[in-house]
Amino acid sequence: MQDNKPVEGKRARFAHLVILVALQSVMAAELVFLVVEEQWVHVFLVAGIMLTMALPVVLKARFSVQIPPEVQILAILFGFATLFLGEVRDYYERFWWWDLVLHTTAGLLLGLQGFMTVYILNEDRHVDLHMRPSFLAIFAFCFSQAIGALWEIFEFGMDQVFGLTMQKPMLGDPSGLTDTMWDLIVNAIGALAISVAGWRYLSRARSSYVDDWVKRFIARNPQLFGD
Repeated sequence: MQDNKPVEGKRARFAHLVILVALQSVMAAELVFLVVEEQWVHVFLVAGIMLTMALPVVLKARFSVQIPPEVQILAILFGFATLFLGEVRDYYERFWWWDLVLHTTAGLLLGLQGFMTVYILNEDRHVDLHMRPSFLAIFAFCFSQAIGALWEIFEFGMDQVFGLTMQKPMLGDPSGLTDTMWDLIVNAIGALAISVAGWRYLSRARSSYVDDWVKRFIARNPQLFGD
């Protein structure tokens, strides 16, 4: 049977470029309107988002680490939904559930990131590290929650220093405390879901799409894992 993984990899890279160009075009059009309306804070924010999304592609040749395109797609979509749609287009104000959905998604993505990082080290024969599936799951959960807590500290700091409203009033609480706690709760739900899924995968030794990501990451970055 012919191996379709190289073809799937090319399709994923092509999809990543198409999505990136589409989102950059949308933000470029928005940037023009923001400049005309002299909304300089949002101009700076949109320009920063565009630059951040484009950097991995622009600087790809200068760095030896190749990130799977599927991971890049998830990252740029999440950044677009969080910063551009949420902050610039006021989706946080338009849809009360927008923040909760994104924080749940963040819990999933961060849990996946933590799980993949330790899983790669655990599988690398050059690293003397052997952990049980239950520990990998606990680490992924704690990793996601730690990053989520740091993000809430960042939001608090931005509100205090620059007078922003990243911590939104919620359910009649103008202080932002309820918003922060619900953010952490839904982040924990997302992290728990991916941690349990990772634990079941390792415990039952079944193939999964995540495993394909890991194998492709190792194959494209042999300098990180030896011969």
